[in-house]
Amino acid sequence: QVQLVESGGDLVQAGGSLRLSCVASGNIRIINSMTWYRQAPGKERELVASISGGGSKTYSESVKGRFTISRTNGETSTYLQMDRLKPDDTARYLCAGDITPIGAMRGVYWGLGTQVTVSS
Repeated sequence: QVQLVESGGDLVQAGGSLRLSCVASGNIRIINSMTWYRQAPGKERELVASISGGGSKTYSESVKGRFTISRTNGETSTYLQMDRLKPDDTARYLCAGDITPIGAMRGVYWGLGTQVTVSS
């Protein structure tokens, strides 16, 4: 099976930086795209950034210019560099992979998330 594990969340002061990691493991044939979402209490889940299999990147307007999504050459690890953090960035950050496993159908796999808290 496919597993995604996030790490890197922490408590940080406004203006600070964090780097989140998402590692995909298991019987992976193709990683079609990886996407970071976030969800704050009482708010809807929000797409933060996404990177396609071809390397194309998209960002939400709220993080454009402050966050950078990247991945390793092997594509199994995806990172979210978050700079100039604001209290509004406080949320649980989740990684979702559009993945085709070996011998199984393409699907979307989710990690459990990592908490980011930005203090003012």
